Amino acid sequence: MSVGVSERRRALDALSGAHRFQLLVEAVKDYAIYLLDPEGYVASWNSGAERIKGYSAEEIVGQHFSRFYTPEDRASGLPQRVLETAYREGKFEAEGWRMRKDGTRFWTSIVVDPIIDPSGELIGFAKVTRDLTERRKAEEEIERAREALLHAQKMEAVGRLTGGVAHDFNNLLTIIRSSIDLLRRAGLTEERRNRYLDAISDTTDRAALLTGQLLAFARRQPLRPEPFDIAARIRGLEQIISASVGSPINVVTDLPEDLGLVRADPNQFETAVLNIVINARDAMPSGGTLRISARPADAPGAAHGEDPATSFVALAIEDDGTGMDDATLERIFEPFFTTKELNKGTGLGLSQVYGFVKQSGGEIEVASTMGKGTTFTILLPGTDERDLPPAERAEEAKQPDALEPSRVLLIEDNDKVGEFAAGMLTELGQKVTWCKDAASALKLLGQKRDDFDLVFSDIVMPGMDGVELAEKIRKRWPDLPVVLTSGYSHALIEQGNRGFELLQKPYSMDALVRTLGRRTRRKS
Repeated sequence: MSVGVSERRRALDALSGAHRFQLLVEAVKDYAIYLLDPEGYVASWNSGAERIKGYSAEEIVGQHFSRFYTPEDRASGLPQRVLETAYREGKFEAEGWRMRKDGTRFWTSIVVDPIIDPSGELIGFAKVTRDLTERRKAEEEIERAREALLHAQKMEAVGRLTGGVAHDFNNLLTIIRSSIDLLRRAGLTEERRNRYLDAISDTTDRAALLTGQLLAFARRQPLRPEPFDIAARIRGLEQIISASVGSPINVVTDLPEDLGLVRADPNQFETAVLNIVINARDAMPSGGTLRISARPADAPGAAHGEDPATSFVALAIEDDGTGMDDATLERIFEPFFTTKELNKGTGLGLSQVYGFVKQSGGEIEVASTMGKGTTFTILLPGTDERDLPPAERAEEAKQPDALEPSRVLLIEDNDKVGEFAAGMLTELGQKVTWCKDAASALKLLGQKRDDFDLVFSDIVMPGMDGVELAEKIRKRWPDLPVVLTSGYSHALIEQGNRGFELLQKPYSMDALVRTLGRRTRRKS
C-alpha cells in the first residue's frame, strides 16, 4: 500500500523532537554519538557507538567514559582534562588511541561539546567518536613505503659516494705508492729524489682536500667562524675570479658598501664562491657574463611566518650559460655527482658549498633554466659583532718558524700515530711524554703537573675522549694549554668548540709548529 506525502508528513509531525533526534542518532553507524552527564558517566548510546566500541547500551549506560581510554591515559588524568577543556573552551578536539570492549586499541578522532541549559548551568557533554584506524594504517603504510624509498636512495648515494671515494683515493695512493717505490731505488739523483718527495707531499695535500670536501658536505668540518664583510671578501677575490674564468667571460659585480657583517668561516666562504665560479665557467664554454651581487636579505623561511629576527646577507652568483634541467637540479649537491667528463672534476665542489652554508646556519638557493643560465644564492646570517682589532689580528697572523723547547704530554691511543707524533715532536726539539689514554694522562698530571708545558691530545679515544679530558684539565689546571687533534672532526663539532685549539689530521710539520707555537705563545 502506497503512502502519500501528506500521510508521511502527519506521521513525522506525530513524533516528538527528541524522538526524531534519537532516530537520527541511531541511524548513524560510522560515528559513536553519545551523551555524558557532568561527571562523565554515559547517559545515552547509539548503534554506531556499539559497532565501534563493542559495548551494548545495557552494558555501558551508567559507566564512566574513562573506560574507553588506555591505561596510561587514565593514569595521566587525560579523561578529566578532556571534560575540563571542553567546558572551559567550549569544545575539545583530538586524535588518539582508545580501547574497545575486547581490549584492542583503535585510533580515533573525538569531539566533545559541553551542553549548557538556558540558565548557564552545565548539564552534560555530547561526545562524537570516529574510528580512523584504517586511515592511520594506510598513512603508516605510505610512511613505511616512503622510508623504504628514502633508504634505497640513501644506499644508492652511499654506494656512489663509496665508489667515488675509492676511485679518487686509489688514484692518490697509486702516486704515493709509486713514489715511495722509486725513492727506494739506488742511485737516485737529488733532482729525482726531490721530485718524488714533492709528489708524495702534493698528493697528501690533495687527499686531505678530498676528505675536507667530504666533511664539508656532511657538515662535519671544523669551521673557524668570525665576522667579515662579504663584499670586501669578494673584492679581494676579483683577480682570482677573473683568472679562473678566463678572458671570454665578463665578470660584473654589484657589491654595496653598507651590507653589514656576516659570521662564518671566511676561508671556507672563499672556497665555496670559487667552486660556484668554476661551475659557472664550465657552463659557459663559449664565453658569457658572470654576475656577482650582494644584498641584505630576510631570514630563510620568514615568508612562511618563521622568526625573522636574524638578519641575513645574500650573495648571488649568476651565469648565462647552458643551465640545468630539473633532474640535474635535484642532484647537484650530491657528493660525486657530476655532469662533467671523466677526470674533469671530482663532483665534490658543490657538496662543499652546501655543507659549508648549512653548517654556518645559512641557506643556499638555486634557480636554473635550460639555455638561459643558473643563479646560486648563498644566504649567511648577519652579526652585530665587529671584526678582530688590528692588534689581535696581527698577533694571530704571527707564524713561528720554529718551536721553543717545551715539555709536551702527548695522548694518542693509536700506536703508529703515537710513535710518529712523538718522533715529530722530538725532532722539533720538544721533550715528549706519551700516554695512551685520558685516564693515565690525568693521573700523571695529578702527580707531576709542573713537568709539562702543553697537552697535545687526540679526540677520539676509548673511554674518556679528548674533549672531556681537555675540559677536566682546563677546570683543574687553567694555565695548562691544550691542543686537540683528530681525523674525525665531527667529534669536536658535536660537543661544541669550547675554545680549544684544533689541529686537523693529517697535519704537516709546518701546521704542527704553527698550532703549538700559538698555544705556547699565548701562555707566555
